[in-house]
Amino acid sequence: MNKSFLGISLITLLCFEVIADSIGQPGEIFPVMVENKSTDNHMGLVEINGSFYKLVPLSFSKQGKYIVFNDTRIFIQAQDFGESRITITNDSLVNLNDQDRERTIKESAMIQKALKSYSKDMLSSFNFINPVEGIISSRYGKKRFINGSPRSPHLALDIAAPEGTKIISPENGKVILVGDFFYSGKYVIIDHGHGLLSSYSHMSKVSVSKNDIVMKGQKIGEVGSTGRVTGPHLHWTVYYENVRINPESLLKENYLESLL
Repeated sequence: MNKSFLGISLITLLCFEVIADSIGQPGEIFPVMVENKSTDNHMGLVEINGSFYKLVPLSFSKQGKYIVFNDTRIFIQAQDFGESRITITNDSLVNLNDQDRERTIKESAMIQKALKSYSKDMLSSFNFINPVEGIISSRYGKKRFINGSPRSPHLALDIAAPEGTKIISPENGKVILVGDFFYSGKYVIIDHGHGLLSSYSHMSKVSVSKNDIVMKGQKIGEVGSTGRVTGPHLHWTVYYENVRINPESLLKENYLESLL
């Protein structure tokens, strides 16, 4: 067999394989078309332009790797989101004592339990509005350094605003958790249905209670500086199927159509 021909064939095969794969960005959602909507009524399918899609969240932690849904392989590209460096003068908020560490572990378990308890009866339109008027102070994905030491990446959107600024629900939903936590301060989680949830941290005032049904644009609280913060702002996190995605992306006009 001609070696050059074999080499060309292998190169062609490799190129075809790369082209056949889908590519997505970390923190985004990737739509995979599903031919038969009735295959699984609990998949949380959404209809876009007359076709049904399964929305697959692309985890920040899987950059440079493939994920698979049905026959679709999605490569999550690596991306440099920049870095954020903050200084916290109160050392007890950085290097926790045993009591505070135990508290944070319990609070984390409460939050994780809530995030896994989302409703399958509601389904969001994915037409989010901005929850607060302010200035973006830290975007999704930044590497974080606190007092010079590396910490977990910033997988949320920080919006700085004066103390007491109104916070609204970006979409219809149900309040599934209200708390006052060590890191997050006064805190709310809203369930928008089928795995889409949003959380709100560092509030000065919470205007809703657990199990309340909230409508898009309804006030849920006010901006504050409770918990571990350096100033008043809203720390806004969005989860899809327990993966933290980029909240800023969901503010695009006609978001679902923009995915195609």
